[in-house]
Amino acid sequence: MDNQVFDYIVVGAGSAGSVLANRLSANGKHKVLVLEAGRESHPWSRIPVGFAKLIENPAANWLYSSEPDAGTGQRRVPIPRGKLLGGSSSINGMVFVRGQSQDYDTWAQLGNRGWSYREVLPIFRDMESYQGEADDEYRGRDGLLKVTESNESGPLYDALIKAAGQVGINYTKDYNGASQDGIGMTQATIRKGRRMSTAVCYLDPARSRPNLTIQANALTESLLLEGKRCVGVRYTLNGQSVEARANREVIVSGGSINSPQLLELSGIGQPDRLQGLGIEVRHELKGVGENLRDHYAPRMKWAVSPGLGMTYNDKARGLGLVWQALKYGLTHKGLLGLPAAPIRAYIRTRAGLDAPDAAISFVPFLVGANFQLAKQSGMTAIMNILRSESTGSIHVSSKSPNRPPAIRFNFLSAQLDREVTLEAMRITRRIMDAPAMQGIATSEITPGINIQSDDELLDWTRNNAETTYHPVGTCKMGSDPMAVVDDQLRVHGMEGLRVADASIMPTLTSGNTNAPSIMIGEKASRLVLAAA
Repeated sequence: MDNQVFDYIVVGAGSAGSVLANRLSANGKHKVLVLEAGRESHPWSRIPVGFAKLIENPAANWLYSSEPDAGTGQRRVPIPRGKLLGGSSSINGMVFVRGQSQDYDTWAQLGNRGWSYREVLPIFRDMESYQGEADDEYRGRDGLLKVTESNESGPLYDALIKAAGQVGINYTKDYNGASQDGIGMTQATIRKGRRMSTAVCYLDPARSRPNLTIQANALTESLLLEGKRCVGVRYTLNGQSVEARANREVIVSGGSINSPQLLELSGIGQPDRLQGLGIEVRHELKGVGENLRDHYAPRMKWAVSPGLGMTYNDKARGLGLVWQALKYGLTHKGLLGLPAAPIRAYIRTRAGLDAPDAAISFVPFLVGANFQLAKQSGMTAIMNILRSESTGSIHVSSKSPNRPPAIRFNFLSAQLDREVTLEAMRITRRIMDAPAMQGIATSEITPGINIQSDDELLDWTRNNAETTYHPVGTCKMGSDPMAVVDDQLRVHGMEGLRVADASIMPTLTSGNTNAPSIMIGEKASRLVLAAA
């Protein structure tokens, strides 16, 4: 690329960045550059169950990990993040959850105009093409993002739905509709047996546009600042340093880990922290890298009678795996076509709540070492509080862009998180002990029925739980002293610079964060074009 001058530069071609690349280049009037540090694609990305092959794969994954702390029993917890076009939408479990209306109304109540549920609902509708029974007041049919209800069925799912009903959790056809409450089959970014990442749904249709340049394998090292205006970026490509200028705006869409990292490497953040690393302070913003939140989830496991043949530990054993491959090729169904958890429940852990405050995701098998199917037949239940109040931080540990930042979660530091997690675990036990599961779930493997008290369960959780890979909040939106961007996603005190990805979320959404991240990319494109 000889002429390195563009109207817009988007840093990061992930869940939000790919959306921006498509929308900003759509009218043909604007010259757009989108930079992605990772590769173009990975062959496992297109096959849904390929997420199990990518979750520890450095070819497609940043492979971050957290700093040890009390909430993780002083463990380093893995933090997978996508490192290819489509970002984490190319390696995630493909679960599509918008969250609750309260999530977005809370953002609006914090002073973020234009972000209430009724204001973002049309964006959710516009962006999706949903195949499933639903109310068109809430669901879209003609958008770029392909969403389908899980096509899994069988006696194990029937039993789980019936067992949930026996403990007061009703069946729901559409948890992304009017109400999230209940147990239902997972909606996923899968269509015709293929992963529908933002690279597939947004970048691929736009690739032929002459005004859009998609550059993979390009690590953005710094923003180019002239006073309080961002005028471009510096990145490395094939070992060479390249500068690109933006006549209008730079939009940082690196995600909740890489976006605050890039701001700090560019001298935007907490002065004392930056000076201590030898980074020149260009703009003080105390909130950069703060307010980190994620869903911290214990994974409980039950043995299932192998003679029933209900789990994929049985179905995919030996020649069964060959049949699963044939089944996928012919019908797009079976193990290879699965999202991360084909059935999930949104529950209330105490009386008096207006909406669910916890989630349970059910996986129809046990996972062994290196994400291989375990030899034992069983199932896994993953539960978490929806709106975690425990907050941590992400900060650079060096002025080198090649060194991972220090990620500190402080999981379970908030009392509410501990209370809701405990009750969610107990509700899960009640489901698995319900009459409908008798003769199916034969015994609790982990944590085990000998672990019963609050202290025992919390101690086990600290030493065994993992994240659900939903980091948010590190460049939060708002007008308070710790906010990084305003409700137009403009970086406070800067011109020509916005952030648009999950890092701008003031609070966690009630569920998986990929759908809201794509919505943020959609809304950001509208804000940018409205200002053009």
